[in-house]
Amino acid sequence: MKPKRDVGIVGYGAYVPRFRIAAAEIARVWQPGQPFAGKTEKSVPGPDEDTVTIAIEAARNAVYRAQVSPRDIRAVWVGTESKPYAVKPTSTIVAEAIGATPEVSAADWEFACKAGTEAMQAAIALVGSEMANYAMAIGADVAQGRPGDPLEYNTGAGGAAFIIGPAAESVAQLEASYSYVTDTPDFFRRQLQEFPEHGHRFTGEPAYFKHVEGAAQALMAELGYQPQDFALAVFHQPNVKFPQRAAQSLGFSKEQIGPGLLAGVIGNTYAAATMLGLTAALDHAKPGDRILCVSYGSGAGSDAFSFVVTDVIEEKRDRAPRVQEYIDRKKMVDYATYARYTGRFGKQDA
Repeated sequence: MKPKRDVGIVGYGAYVPRFRIAAAEIARVWQPGQPFAGKTEKSVPGPDEDTVTIAIEAARNAVYRAQVSPRDIRAVWVGTESKPYAVKPTSTIVAEAIGATPEVSAADWEFACKAGTEAMQAAIALVGSEMANYAMAIGADVAQGRPGDPLEYNTGAGGAAFIIGPAAESVAQLEASYSYVTDTPDFFRRQLQEFPEHGHRFTGEPAYFKHVEGAAQALMAELGYQPQDFALAVFHQPNVKFPQRAAQSLGFSKEQIGPGLLAGVIGNTYAAATMLGLTAALDHAKPGDRILCVSYGSGAGSDAFSFVVTDVIEEKRDRAPRVQEYIDRKKMVDYATYARYTGRFGKQDA
């Protein structure tokens, strides 16, 4: 898919909460006496943080980089699976907070972990059709893993925002995108169910790998590219192993995926995971670099994008904090503090 009007990313921003819990600390509580080998730590929202505050911080950073008036942004779309209100959009709060209201479209998007890139596809279409000059797509989430469940080790909190606009102003111009979707029930949460569940035997195959690899292969075939044509690649990161295996299967090297691989230090941030990886890749990219970005959402589907970094990246990159700055400013907490901050065992009224 390619819009009739050339578009790209004119601004991007990230946000990761300061607090972290070590995976070994979770294992100490739920697997005492057993050796633990796995990821190192995950991000934890503070007691005054949720999907809305995370999305706002990422959105503000995107505006700082883009240097466009929020009143010129004609859409603010938030992809999430952990919005604080069942009936009230997150997007209207974000749009108000950044000064984009009232002449703006606002909506919350859902598609598990690819809700953010689904919003990005729509933003590309809106700007590409010339219905708007700028549109913002956000992926933001906080962890929802059941206490003691493997998800608790891998699901963190964070957000990323992208302002899509004219190619001439872009830090990375879109070449094309491709979406690949089937009805594969590998991960789900029913209404009123507090924590999601895995359809365990579907998680890798035919869920993650079929969709991620299928979308990547189809996009490269449409464009006539091979893995070596990309300087960087970002694959959705539910854990450390899956994106590494997908990259190897597709023919990408560890060096190509390294800059965008954050799963080992901040956890799978659901709708923000792939988008945070893309912000990290942009933080490292050089003008002329081609970036492949492939998301994944359970249920199931993948969005694949090919971007080419422009000279504009050099003037815009340092207008807002890089992802690594948020990762480095961490403060470790124990399990009791983590449980209190996140309401693991029942939330108390403020």
